Amino acid sequence: MMKLRIIYLLFLLCSTSLLQAENGYELWLRYRPVAKGTSHTSYCMKNQKVMFPGETESLIAARKELQAGLSGLLDIPYTETKVLENNMLVVGTPQSVPLFKQQTFHAEIDGLADEGYLIRSCTIEGKKVTVIAARTDVGVLYGVFHYLRLMQTDHSLDKLHIQENPKLKYRVLDHWDNLNGTVERGYAGYSIWNWERLPSYKEQRYTDYARANASIGINGAVLNNVNAQAKSLRYDWLVKASGLADAFRPYGIKVYLTAKFSAPKEIGGLNTANPKDPQVRKWWKDKVEEIYSLIPDFGGFLVKANSEGQPGPQDYGCSHADGANMLAEALKPYGGIVFWRAFVYQNERHVDRVITGYNEFKPLDGEFADNVFVQPKNGPIDFQPREPFHPLFGGMPDTPLSLELQITQENLGHAGHLVYLGTLFEEILQSDTYEQGKGSTVSKVLQNYQKTHGISAIAGVPNIGTDLNWTGHLFGQANWYAFGRLAWNPDASAGKIAEEWARMTFSNSESVLSPVLKIMMMSRETYVDYTMPLGLNHIMNFGTHNGPEPWHDDPVWTAYDYHKITKDSIGVDRTLKGTGATGQYHVPVCAMFDDIKKCPQEYLLWFHRVPWSYKTASGRSLWNELVHYYYKGVDEVRQMQQIWNELDGQIDRERFEHVASLLKYQEQEAIWWRDGCLLFFQDYSGLPIPANLEQPKHSLKYYKNIPFPHDWKGHYE
Repeated sequence: MMKLRIIYLLFLLCSTSLLQAENGYELWLRYRPVAKGTSHTSYCMKNQKVMFPGETESLIAARKELQAGLSGLLDIPYTETKVLENNMLVVGTPQSVPLFKQQTFHAEIDGLADEGYLIRSCTIEGKKVTVIAARTDVGVLYGVFHYLRLMQTDHSLDKLHIQENPKLKYRVLDHWDNLNGTVERGYAGYSIWNWERLPSYKEQRYTDYARANASIGINGAVLNNVNAQAKSLRYDWLVKASGLADAFRPYGIKVYLTAKFSAPKEIGGLNTANPKDPQVRKWWKDKVEEIYSLIPDFGGFLVKANSEGQPGPQDYGCSHADGANMLAEALKPYGGIVFWRAFVYQNERHVDRVITGYNEFKPLDGEFADNVFVQPKNGPIDFQPREPFHPLFGGMPDTPLSLELQITQENLGHAGHLVYLGTLFEEILQSDTYEQGKGSTVSKVLQNYQKTHGISAIAGVPNIGTDLNWTGHLFGQANWYAFGRLAWNPDASAGKIAEEWARMTFSNSESVLSPVLKIMMMSRETYVDYTMPLGLNHIMNFGTHNGPEPWHDDPVWTAYDYHKITKDSIGVDRTLKGTGATGQYHVPVCAMFDDIKKCPQEYLLWFHRVPWSYKTASGRSLWNELVHYYYKGVDEVRQMQQIWNELDGQIDRERFEHVASLLKYQEQEAIWWRDGCLLFFQDYSGLPIPANLEQPKHSLKYYKNIPFPHDWKGHYE
């Protein structure tokens, strides 16, 4: 028996050691050898030779990727030839591969969008080949990434006929990176832009960043924080930005900058930034000309104006449209665009913050220039774990809107919690606005701008930093990946995207995929359960946006405006009889949200003020329903730990331990949220936490005194 035990332990040790340690730097582009005998490897072994002419920057980048991918995945040398042979891969455009012009599929290539591509099995000059073709070099690059993704995810490469075009034109990451190397509140660690060494020294990380983005179809990057510094538009800083533009260009990624509205005063020597002042308008035109002299393919400006203390056109009695159109006028000759953020609210206690963005921008519908996007966040407050979709989607038919999503987990546990956001993104994109009747989802509204205005866009605030694995939490990579895939196709399935990422990141083995996907698909709802269930929102720590603070109350900002708690009830009345927020939606949506009996329970306390004794759909009282969800959330984190532990020995030790340790951390913070919130609510409701449940180990005073980063020892009981 002892010998058998020793043999078994040796077997486990040997099998585990075969799993090469990984730190996560390669993201989903790992290119590890695929298992022999799978549905496509035998085909690939025959299909190893490649015809890939062309020497443009983007074609060279595509060729390098194909070489790395095929060599790594097939574990055989990459072989390129100029002679057409059976079972080979032919890659390029009609310009780089002239024989494409003579083929029947040439019409398909002509019908592609600028960034579209074709992957198909066909016969050329009697030879059976696979073609990756596009109208443009960047389209070829996207096609190469798709082909490699098919291999990575164990799809058959036989009898292919894939035609892909992006459904949104501008697919942009809005970095919240500061010029001093920090990132807004530290959500994503520290900035990967090394401004001190730019433009001369371009780190390999910049190329790898561009590769990762191109692999999921992202084609733009705003380099600096929306809370901008004017000096980012100075010549010396523009030269630095041009270095990044040079690094990104082969991968089809344009550089954008956040422009501070007061820049003409701060760095231009003018005494005003009034958008109607001729000198101000000239200053912006001259500045734009200077930018394009350094960055010929500059994308344009992102602007946060008259929000949270930022300067803007309202400082001069002008409208948001006046300010945006001034910048649009300067950019127009060069093909540049403006993203004008609709994240505005009044710091006045008597005004419901939920309604202010709509009220400011709805009257301006149709007044913006044709190269301006108004950019609301996905919900009307501020990137909460769950919000109803922003009523401006479907509410401004004469103005193209860009949807802003948050990939970084500002209000979702930062990089310490495993929360797959693909489901959140899908929830928003598939919300029905009823703008043109049933089926007018946010996704369809965004796509329709391409037909009505010739432009369409989506933006995401990334979670990218200097951590070796880029995102701090390994599973944070999935959120970056999901944003890119949904930006390319907003109607894609979050579940299928999760599976793609899991296959490329871990394994095609069902014994690995099943538990990983189970964790991913439950994780966002789990986070909502242990933090802000039933429509609660904005009760996180005021300073850090992490950890509970429903008790925060000061003259500047108070959580009480977001939960309105009293001894008899909780929630905010945003119905037509309350603040009127429901009236900003089209009739079917308004009617649903306005009626407490029809309102989805996940938005109950968002739209309604509810007595503690209110009977919910489960039959439980509101108090007991809140208790149920908070405890359910903690239990689900523990379930996630158990599921992950099943993978011990099937995933390399470094990544396994990384995730396992963060899940323990997440459990601790979930308990912090549960106990802190319920003890605070209990102070008002006076109702008990059922005795059969795990009772809080500390007093409310203890939780109120936990700082962040928190120390669990030495606090008052």
